[in-house]
Amino acid sequence: MARKTKLRRIESVSVPHHHVIERIMERLPVRSLLSFKAVSKQWKSTIESRFFQERQSKHSQQYGDPDVLMVSSTSLKTLVFGSLPSSSVKMPWGNKTYLVCQSSVDGLVCLYDSHKPGFVVNPITGWYRPLPLSRLQERMILKDGYIELGHLNFKPGFGKDEFTGTRKPVWLYNSIDIGLENATTTCEVFDFSTNSWRYVTPSAPCRILGGFPTPVFVDGSLHWFTECEETEVLSFDLHSETFKVISKAPFACDASHWEILLCNLNNRLCASQLKLSDQVIWSFNSLNKTWDKLWSICIVPTWRSFGFPTWYALSPLAIFVEEKKKKKLLFYDPAHNHTLVLHDPETKSYDVAFSDESIGYPVCYFPSLISI
Repeated sequence: MARKTKLRRIESVSVPHHHVIERIMERLPVRSLLSFKAVSKQWKSTIESRFFQERQSKHSQQYGDPDVLMVSSTSLKTLVFGSLPSSSVKMPWGNKTYLVCQSSVDGLVCLYDSHKPGFVVNPITGWYRPLPLSRLQERMILKDGYIELGHLNFKPGFGKDEFTGTRKPVWLYNSIDIGLENATTTCEVFDFSTNSWRYVTPSAPCRILGGFPTPVFVDGSLHWFTECEETEVLSFDLHSETFKVISKAPFACDASHWEILLCNLNNRLCASQLKLSDQVIWSFNSLNKTWDKLWSICIVPTWRSFGFPTWYALSPLAIFVEEKKKKKLLFYDPAHNHTLVLHDPETKSYDVAFSDESIGYPVCYFPSLISI
């Protein structure tokens, strides 16, 4: 009798179409994507494509919390919220100290110094592009810095044209403060296509406040405080490259430049003022052009975290959302930058998120694969 052979039925497993895999990969951490480039030529091509990188960056900004980048003289350290520094990229330009623009753009940060060429850097991939000296920096070197020029420490901004996707570093400074009398202010924009700085005319119609307040990027525009009888907020549209005053500041006009600042919290323009022992934070409503008070924070308890009283307005970095949608504010003291502090507005408690001899200059960013 012939022996019957039982055949095992093998069910085929269907592999998702590549476009489905792409949508899954868009949601993965950037460090994982860097490793996945070794899986196949198709995956490598996808991950390196500009279309995929832009979509990954957009998803990261919509659904994730930012990481904190700490810029020191030797490295770029990334602090993932709630953990120790998770990565470090060494500086290829040696042991030189750079400052960092307050706003990051699509995972890119802009490093600068008044006397040295700057860099646009992707802290995760290690990609970077040097920036030549602006005309302001050339004049600073020629005039031997701030002392001879006698002006306050102006800082560049970094933002993006939301219509074309073009990233733009920008210097804006009061002309007469550096010995120029051709206009009230002078504006320089860096053009990556020509690798050069160019003037924007007409420039801002009113003087800007120098010193600690740094320009902040929100919704396609850079913003500064004005130096007028009544402090106002000046906006520079990075698409049309035009200036306009969008609002009065939400505080008295006699505030000192080290007591006030602008910041971006959850992609909203915010202003903050140190007023005696309280720091008040407002959010700008772009629809009706008014300011809504978010918090009034007593900063005396932060002295125990920082170890000393502060005379600068604390710099808010980001709002993190924890379990049960509980919000916490991350900030640091720019005058003594070696501690990051988390503030819980509900319980009014403070926790040290990270502390070191020096945390460098922190900036929040959403990791991406983008380069320019």
